[in-house]
Amino acid sequence: MTDIIDRITESDTGEAAPTPEELTPYVAPLPVPPVLRPGTGDVLRETEIALRPTWVRLHPQLPPTLMWGYDGQVPGPTIEVRRGQRVRIAWTNRIPKGSEYPVTSVQVPLRTDGRPQANTEPGREGVEPDKDVAALPAWTVTHLHGARTGGGNDGWADNAVGSGDAQLSEYPNDHQAVQWWYHDHAMNVTRWNVHTGLYGTYLVRDDEEDALQLPCGEREIPLLLADRNLDTDEDGRLNGRLLHKTVVVQQQNPETGKPVTTPFTGPYTTVNGRIWPYAEVADGWYRFRLVNASNARIYELVLVDEDDNPVPGVLHQIGSDGGLLPRPVPVDFDAALPTLTVAPAERFDLLADFRGLAGKKLRLVNKGRNQPPGVPDPAGDVRYPAVMEFRVGCGGAPDGFELPEVLSGSFRRLTHDIPHGHRLIVLTPPATKSAGGHPEIWEMTEVTDPGSVQVPADGVIQLTGADATTKTYRRTSRTFNDALGFTIAEGSYEQWSFLNLAPIVHPMHIHLADFQLLGRDAYDVSGFDPAVGGTGKPIAYDAAKPLPLAPNELGHKDVFRVPGGQILRVMGRFDGAYGRFMYHCHLLEHEDMGMMRPFVVMPEEAMKFDHGTAHGGHGEGHTG
Repeated sequence: MTDIIDRITESDTGEAAPTPEELTPYVAPLPVPPVLRPGTGDVLRETEIALRPTWVRLHPQLPPTLMWGYDGQVPGPTIEVRRGQRVRIAWTNRIPKGSEYPVTSVQVPLRTDGRPQANTEPGREGVEPDKDVAALPAWTVTHLHGARTGGGNDGWADNAVGSGDAQLSEYPNDHQAVQWWYHDHAMNVTRWNVHTGLYGTYLVRDDEEDALQLPCGEREIPLLLADRNLDTDEDGRLNGRLLHKTVVVQQQNPETGKPVTTPFTGPYTTVNGRIWPYAEVADGWYRFRLVNASNARIYELVLVDEDDNPVPGVLHQIGSDGGLLPRPVPVDFDAALPTLTVAPAERFDLLADFRGLAGKKLRLVNKGRNQPPGVPDPAGDVRYPAVMEFRVGCGGAPDGFELPEVLSGSFRRLTHDIPHGHRLIVLTPPATKSAGGHPEIWEMTEVTDPGSVQVPADGVIQLTGADATTKTYRRTSRTFNDALGFTIAEGSYEQWSFLNLAPIVHPMHIHLADFQLLGRDAYDVSGFDPAVGGTGKPIAYDAAKPLPLAPNELGHKDVFRVPGGQILRVMGRFDGAYGRFMYHCHLLEHEDMGMMRPFVVMPEEAMKFDHGTAHGGHGEGHTG
């Protein structure tokens, strides 16, 4: 710890810490994480990435903040590999045993007097910190989000390691050019471990991407967004300490005896580990690899000038979670709402055309909600909308890059004509009977004899589809520890339909596979009775509310926004790996509180010998 103490002394200027109102945006330069390229020689030699404590100056006006980082950096290094370059990484926990946990966690009362909720403000509101969080050890496991790798390498949440131990994972990287990202995934405590700074980005390159001659080198910059909150001292000044502050919406969970809180959203947006930074750019083309590494904040990003007017025509999306889009999509494709909606864990490959803007200052701001999911928003907008600023200089020689008309000639749309299995997953309101105040994931199976089922009943849902046919489904699981429900034949295609009964957007993530969105459909979910835990009348398709997919949703994805009152249908192929994996809501608080379920991928030949005691066969739980 000596080096950490030295770093405090070196970086602390002794200036008085600011109050929240005195923290100035756009005064810190944007840091760019270093690039780590694992060796291409002996695959048996692993690359060690050590998790270490570090002190980070989140803003020049703040004292240093204690965090944990990969290789002692927040965010961690950008890992870059070529397609098919198999690597082994030893994620080694070098956080000393007994280290102070970097996050202070408090749960504050819900305000009912019309003021913005307390999560929009720094400080603990006089609430004592959670002693159980303060006592957490350095117990970590790393998940390479998006990677196609065996279950033993995926970062299973229970397989976390302690101080001095290592997690050895092997990644085949047999995937088209893509931006993945890595982050902690430890069971029950992911929300706090990621909050400490345990996240970074991972790039796979291939020949198809190279042929596009996209901006590279200093003109390709990762942008990792993460909102944070900070504690204050007795004088109301920011002390730099990370603060995980959530709002209590129910005093007691009948299952755990603990309060029920909202997911975390904080007032300060960091980009690459700095609050509201600026980037000096030339008047040419740039490539930005954006990922939302926040616990729960959904950003509505808009590029504006210094007068807060939107600047059209600058940003173009060329890729999403799973790689390049078929064609570029202008970010302002919807002139009425020229925003880029970015949910937690989504990635956006962006090109920015700064030509003709020399001398201008452009700002990326968040026009999204002020409050966390599930809490009314009396303020109407974000208290601190700043994200970052671009200062456009003169690049000298003209930039000859031209935006390609076609990006990925290898991309193919999936259709219903492909033989596939079906799954129906229901996302419940938090007040559902027996749910204990938290939303849940229900896996459903169609009832072959509906007349044998009493309606309404807990766990029974009736659904009237677009063809006016009503089907009855029974819940087969609702918690992470319920019996395994989904077993999938390796190499098979599946359609998963997510029905969201709650007025909350859930960003759903499925490990291992790339998916394509097939469609969104509006449903009248008023027939679901939370007090019963089932439908009193069928949930019905609403033809009056067509929901076309957005142009930038037509690529490969592994995170999908599922708004309330909708069914989102996605299809993907589970190929290239075997093992036990997970799918879950990527609001980290929801994930930790139980919105996570396992699934298994195995050879189809081995599934023939299943005796039905632990594994559900391919295609069970179908939606029809």
